Amino acid sequence: MIKYDKFWDTLKAKGVSQYDLYTRHGVPRSLLDRLRKNKAITTDTINRLCNILHCDVGDIMTHEDDEDTF
Repeated sequence: MIKYDKFWDTLKAKGVSQYDLYTRHGVPRSLLDRLRKNKAITTDTINRLCNILHCDVGDIMTHEDDEDTF
């Protein structure tokens, strides 16, 4: 499972608010909701977030094994 807990920490560390994301950078509020719920997002979106926050992919997401893998 991909988790986006680190995204919120990075957002805070960079001094960027959720309001900044959707007003200045055009990030839809629905995307922030998907991140909150650890739902799937595209690699293009991850790239965009990394560019906005000037960070690495590892600063946004982590991987944990699923309990019922195949």
